[in-house]
Amino acid sequence: MDRLADFFNIDPSLLFDILNFTGKFLAFQVAFFILVFITLRVFKKMNKKSENDFYFRIQKNLKLPVILLSTTLSLWLPLSLSSFPETISSIASKALSILFITLFSWIVIRFIQLVKFMVFRQYDINQKDNLKARKVLTQFKIIERVMITLTVIIAISLILMSFSGIKKIGVSLIASAGVTGIIIGLAAQKIIGGFLAGIQIAITQPIRLDDVVIVENEWGRIEEINLTYVVVKIWDERRLVLPSTYFIEKPFQNWTRSNSRILGTVFIYTDYNIDFDAIRNETTRLLKETPLWDGRVNVLQVTNTTEKTVETRLLVSATDSPTAWDLRVYLRENIIKFIQQKFPDSLPKSRVLIKND
Repeated sequence: MDRLADFFNIDPSLLFDILNFTGKFLAFQVAFFILVFITLRVFKKMNKKSENDFYFRIQKNLKLPVILLSTTLSLWLPLSLSSFPETISSIASKALSILFITLFSWIVIRFIQLVKFMVFRQYDINQKDNLKARKVLTQFKIIERVMITLTVIIAISLILMSFSGIKKIGVSLIASAGVTGIIIGLAAQKIIGGFLAGIQIAITQPIRLDDVVIVENEWGRIEEINLTYVVVKIWDERRLVLPSTYFIEKPFQNWTRSNSRILGTVFIYTDYNIDFDAIRNETTRLLKETPLWDGRVNVLQVTNTTEKTVETRLLVSATDSPTAWDLRVYLRENIIKFIQQKFPDSLPKSRVLIKND
């Protein structure tokens, strides 16, 4: 040992500590490696027996951070059992502590994402009757972001608290920065308000994912709900980005608040001599021939008259707003064709009475 210490020109006691640390590190590393290997093999076999890929996702998402965490523990445990000089052990312990906090936070975030996968797998938002799925997915998306944000904030706080110098500076700054804190608080009021509005949307759910809404005189669907903003996909593929506070503070239309069923109207303008029974029978025939109609509502009413035309309203129902739009277009086109072919004299016209003196 003394000859080896002389060869490397270091203190024999320090060399002994290094060799002792290396042996313990290798022992812990082998033990953790065997434990991780067995765990991964178990998950692999369970994935083969299972009908879904949940265990595969656990293995894929947690494999790397768990291996890195086990390596960190393999370094930290021998270090705590060794007698290195205080300067070396202090720096190494602090570095390993920071690494441990970072890796553990990474695992927590990956675990949250796995839980999200489990939840999303149970609910299909692409179904026609997807109200329950939209409720759950909307809540969980925001909860996921809140939990990930809190995890990152806690991790950063723990890392900063490990430095005593920063802790003292922070205490002195807090004690002497009352006015500054008030100014910063007022400046961040909108940011905090947006954050709280996002949480309020998750709890009260005035909107949900895939809801049909009218905002800023635009028709669209809720595509994303984040903590501070909401993305609305407009019918022509544009995206309208609004702050979360918009849906708390301003009125808007939600066409799918309780269900997706909706009524659609078609207005027809004709002359006074139109046969309303014929229009009513033709409307019923057209509705029965199309899958766009859900069979609930079929009403024809004369809603207004002027000196030149009669306004007739066709009130029909559909399963959702896009289907209702297609149904209205279908009815409008075919009823106009029917009037053109069967009652051409009933199209709107202007009359001029000429008197011969």
